Amino acid sequence: MSNSVDPTRQQFDTFKNLPRDTPIMMLNLIRLRDEAQYPDGRSASGAAAYKSYGEEGESIFKGVGGEIIWRGKPECVVIGPLEEAWDLAFIARYPNAGAFMAMITDADYKQAVVHRQAAVLDSRLIRMGDAIEGDGFAE
Repeated sequence: MSNSVDPTRQQFDTFKNLPRDTPIMMLNLIRLRDEAQYPDGRSASGAAAYKSYGEEGESIFKGVGGEIIWRGKPECVVIGPLEEAWDLAFIARYPNAGAFMAMITDADYKQAVVHRQAAVLDSRLIRMGDAIEGDGFAE
C-alpha cells in the first residue's frame, strides 16, 4: 500500500508542464481512513472528514467550472493489486488545467483540503484529456 495523499513535486511539475488551455478530467480513486488524522487531534471518521472537505470545497470547485461527470461505487478489484480497494471513485471535469490550478491555490480551498488530508488513507488522481473517438479499445 502506497498511502498516496498529495502529489510529489515531480508529479506536480509534470502536471504543470502539460497544456493548460484544454478541458481535463481527473479520475479520483479514494480509500478513506477509519478514523481521520487531523494535525490538531480532533476526532472524526474518515468518511465524515471527507464529507467536510466536499462541503467546504464545493463552491470553489464549482466556481472554477468544475463538475462531477461520473461517480461509481467500487465493488471489487478484478485486475490489479487486491490491496488497492477503493471507497470512492469519481471523475471530475474542469474546463481547463488552469481552472484546476486556480482551485488548488485558492486560500479557502487550502483550508478545506485539510479535511481531505485527514480523511484519505490512499488515493489516485489521474489527469486525462479528451481522446479521439472510435469504436475500439485502442482508438
